[in-house]
Amino acid sequence: MIFLHEIFNNPFARKALAEVPLPNGITDNLKFGIRPYQEEAFRRYLYMEQEDFDGKPRKPVHLLYNMATGSGKTMVMGGLMLHLYEKGYRNFLFFVNSNNIIQKTKDNFLNPQTSKYLFRDKIVIDGREVFFKQIGNFDESDHENINIKFTTIQQLHIDLNNTKENSVTYEDFQDKKIVLMADEAHHLNSGTKNGNLFGSWEETVLEILHQNFENILLEFTATLDYESREIAEKYKDKVIYKYDLAQFRTDKFSKEINLVRSMYDEEERIIQALILNLYRQELAIMHHINLKPVILFKAKKTIKESEQNKENFHKLISDFSETMVDKIRKTSTVTIIQKAFEFFEARNISITDIVKRIQTHFREENCLSANNDLEAEKNQILLNTLEEENNPIRAVFAVQKLNEGWDVLNLFDIVRLYEDRDGKDGNPGKTTLSEAQLIGRGARYYPFAVEEGEDKFVRKYDDDISNDLKILEELYYHTKEDSRYISELKKALVDSGIYEDEANLEIKQLKLKPVFKTTELYKNGVVFSNSKIPKSFTHIKSFKDLGISKPKFSHQLSSGVGKTSNVFFELEKPVSSDEGIKSEGIRIKDIQKHVVRYALSRNPFFYFDNLSRYFPNITSIREFIEDEKYLGGMEIIFYGIQSRLQEISHFDYLQALNRLLQNIEMDIKHNIPDYEGSSFQAQPIRQVFRDKEIRVKKGSIKADGQENVVSEESWYAYNANYGTNEEKRFVELFSRRFRGLNQKFQNIHLIRNEREIKIFDKAGRAFEPDFILFCSKKNDKQLSYQVFIEPKGAHLIDYDRWKDDFLREMGDEKKTITIHTNEYLITAVPFYNHENERDFEIALEKTLTG
Repeated sequence: MIFLHEIFNNPFARKALAEVPLPNGITDNLKFGIRPYQEEAFRRYLYMEQEDFDGKPRKPVHLLYNMATGSGKTMVMGGLMLHLYEKGYRNFLFFVNSNNIIQKTKDNFLNPQTSKYLFRDKIVIDGREVFFKQIGNFDESDHENINIKFTTIQQLHIDLNNTKENSVTYEDFQDKKIVLMADEAHHLNSGTKNGNLFGSWEETVLEILHQNFENILLEFTATLDYESREIAEKYKDKVIYKYDLAQFRTDKFSKEINLVRSMYDEEERIIQALILNLYRQELAIMHHINLKPVILFKAKKTIKESEQNKENFHKLISDFSETMVDKIRKTSTVTIIQKAFEFFEARNISITDIVKRIQTHFREENCLSANNDLEAEKNQILLNTLEEENNPIRAVFAVQKLNEGWDVLNLFDIVRLYEDRDGKDGNPGKTTLSEAQLIGRGARYYPFAVEEGEDKFVRKYDDDISNDLKILEELYYHTKEDSRYISELKKALVDSGIYEDEANLEIKQLKLKPVFKTTELYKNGVVFSNSKIPKSFTHIKSFKDLGISKPKFSHQLSSGVGKTSNVFFELEKPVSSDEGIKSEGIRIKDIQKHVVRYALSRNPFFYFDNLSRYFPNITSIREFIEDEKYLGGMEIIFYGIQSRLQEISHFDYLQALNRLLQNIEMDIKHNIPDYEGSSFQAQPIRQVFRDKEIRVKKGSIKADGQENVVSEESWYAYNANYGTNEEKRFVELFSRRFRGLNQKFQNIHLIRNEREIKIFDKAGRAFEPDFILFCSKKNDKQLSYQVFIEPKGAHLIDYDRWKDDFLREMGDEKKTITIHTNEYLITAVPFYNHENERDFEIALEKTLTG
């Protein structure tokens, strides 16, 4: 069975998608940075909307986004709503199965005071400020704004099938085109599963969809039962994007999961979690990371049980003592617990300090219960803002209410406060599956960065398992040792895609060869890299300096003849009727100043505070309007019949100016990034490259260290190459060509880059090339080469095209840096791929001999 989302996986579709631009309406108005997979989610919709292809969904459009918990489905919803507003949609119906999720979503869309509000301070589309407006029914909607009705699917079903005053009716959907947005949409499939839609929520939603040919239904869920033949059949032509937990984890956007099993009783398991909580906080403080780690205490079945857990916890904190902590220090065999105590000792944090700090952090007012609907709604803000500085909560007690719709990033420990299991024949039971779902929510990554230019939203220490900071990228699930239960839980987690069973992993030792440590390169050599810095505009003194060089803009006046032409800086005469179309050029500086100022005031991009960022040398809006180097040097060519050209109104000027300003804004934003790469700086090689441990999957390509090729070769710095298939092929090529290089060059060393070196392009994007080649010519000992090399599988070449462009730019520029009497040539070669191996060889030879 071919799903819609699989159509986009072929190389031609990948290339076409990469060329689909994201509209300004999305990129300019979302507050948070758009991640690559979210860009993909937007581009797929845009491609579906714009292009014809086999399998294209028919109207009314019904699509589903199957995206992992924590991947930002709500932001994708928000971005699509902005785009659909641009396409003429004004009415949106958001529904889900839980009041808890509705309140959270309202904050995301409507409340600028919350940290998870999705949009910028002002939402501007087509030069006009737009507001998100909550409505009770669609009679309240207006044409200027985005109107949203929030409801549960249960309430929607009741309202539509039991009509009462002021409730939404089927008739509301007949004369208005509506966008329906369903979150946690897997709850909508009971009719399909049962083989009978009649009277179901599902039937209600489909009835709404088909009230108007232009309606759109967008469903979102992390959970879709592909094993069900009925569900798979329903959604095969609707799943436009599948980005599941397994891919989310593979792309390093989640925490890693660790299971802490011990023979300790409940109280001692809690103490272990408290010790890890303090360890994380103190470690974060040491590295200037703003973090308040949270613990979740999980009860099995009843609210009463959870309330008793909370009462027992408060008594434990009240009675907390050095004896309790010291017992764990002496008896725990959990490696990370021992590492925590070593850290405390090194930082002179005594056991007395540990007790006092834990008692302070976990006072009763810092603990929250979230068990029944009333409690969850009352504490909604606290539960969904746990990461914020002014949120005091350190511990949450719950049964089931947080398994869906809970957004939390700083949950690092879940303590299971019960010991029974409900699995059968090695398969996880309902409770264990629910636990796996909760763990998936807790696995959301807490963003942080230690070094300048690091991507704070992804894991950084997968291949550096001895790094202390790795614990800030891990969620620990504390449970009693029970081999059958652990086996069942692991199965549930592996099936969900959020967990890699440790039994399938092995640790490899990556070590610099002793012979390499004796080389001049290791002892006294340097490696060059740069950093990410804010883009400097100090040299910008005109539009021309930003690449805006064509001063004319054409605008067609409305007259009942001809057709509009709004081509930025292109003097294009529009097609006309038999009546003569004439033109007249009017300079911006000759248009009345109050009209120009009003046009500028309607677009926040041209507010002086923002404008002066891109043009730091202007001193006032007046200068921007009048100076020949800015707007004053521009001209609008108006086209129209003679009578219209003689009667150009303020409104005509305003229309033309709005379009002109939008195009200037677009040109600046598309061409001028916020960040850039700094100049290259040297670091001693012996301080950068080091021995390390790497965790790889047993039996995988990476698990093979390619020792048969590299272990005896003096030119290869490490003892092994735990790389991809493409990386191994490159090393094999280098091995074959080494003798040829050795005839012209000396001190040849190839070093695998395991996250030690980052370089940044002109847009400030980070790149970690897989290999760095060092060498010098035999006839010029003062000149050393540093060449960045990146092997890339064919399936990734289009996706990472910007990296290839960056390498090619570096190859063309050939930066030369002099330190004392030594010269260093910093350069690069295009991607290596086995299929273009000969092209790569030619490029490398040209780089080294050119």
